[in-house]
Formats: sequence, structure tokens, C-alpha cells
Amino acid sequence: MLIVPVKEGENIERALKKYKKKFDKTNVMKELRSRKEFVKPSITDRQQKIRAVYREKMNSQEQ
Repeated sequence: MLIVPVKEGENIERALKKYKKKFDKTNVMKELRSRKEFVKPSITDRQQKIRAVYREKMNSQEQ
């Protein structure tokens, strides 16, 4: 459970912004989406390798 302390006289929008930031840091939504369907470990490894190659390619283009 997330607890966001709200100071007296603090704007409700600011409190909501703090709550959203804390919620994003917990990665709850990312976890729920990943659990929606099973992905084989070999596929996740392949995707990580493809992403690594892409990042290397982009880094070499910048230099």
C-alpha cells in the first residue's frame, strides 16, 4: 500500500503527482502486463540480445 503524506495546505494536485510518481517506481503495471501471458525464456533472451544489438548500433552512430 502506498502512503503519501500530505502537508497541511498542500495542493491536492501535488499530492496526486507524488502518488503517481511512487506508483510508477513500484513497476506494478509493468509486472501485471508481463504476467498477462507466458513468454518462454528463450524468447526473452532473444529479445534482450536484439535490444542490445540495437543499442550498440545506435551508440556507434552517435560517435
